[in-house]
Amino acid sequence: MAPQYELYSYFRSSCSARVRIAAHYKSIPLEYKFIHLVKNEQQSTEYSSLNPSQNVPTLVVRDSDDSNKKEFLIRQSVAILEYFEDAYPNAPKLLPEDVEARAKVRELVNVVACDIQPVTNLKVLNKVRPLGVDGKEWQAEWMSSGLEAFERIVKGSAGRYAVGDQVTLADVVLAPAVDNALRFGVDVSKYETVWRVYEEVGKIEAFQKGGWRTQEDTPEEFR
Repeated sequence: MAPQYELYSYFRSSCSARVRIAAHYKSIPLEYKFIHLVKNEQQSTEYSSLNPSQNVPTLVVRDSDDSNKKEFLIRQSVAILEYFEDAYPNAPKLLPEDVEARAKVRELVNVVACDIQPVTNLKVLNKVRPLGVDGKEWQAEWMSSGLEAFERIVKGSAGRYAVGDQVTLADVVLAPAVDNALRFGVDVSKYETVWRVYEEVGKIEAFQKGGWRTQEDTPEEFR
């Protein structure tokens, strides 16, 4: 029996979107619990006991055999994506077989996960606001810088998608990052390869279903 999965998510969390997209792409069923980051629900004692970093996503993995009642937690999106790759070898793959292509995918994933997303995190934003920093301008600046780096790297690897003609984890993390950048007024179209890949993956059902506009906790005015 396959494990049962519970994902703690927030509709506008790009890290949560990565996991949602990958799960849809691989046809992995998830049950959702919603953590409203703007309302600081991630700081609750209950959720902090699950995720000491007080962020989303958190994946709870439960053994479907009730007699065992085994469970474990994965608290970082990239680790969850890698877990899906290992746990579902027969599902559509998001990491190429070729070792160099694999390394390129991981390189691009880390540009987003390490260079772009952390400095635009709500926790960081809340720290710089008291210093008189314009939050929207701050986020747009860092997103632009990261997307510029991504563009320069992806030009050498892109085919139809970010790395060749296969959908990979690079595409899965890029799409939510672009969604965030657009929200904060970044002209993403000037990054020609990034924009082309973003438009291409936007045609894929898994990316549509995992996007921020289509979640159960997305307010009606944003759908």
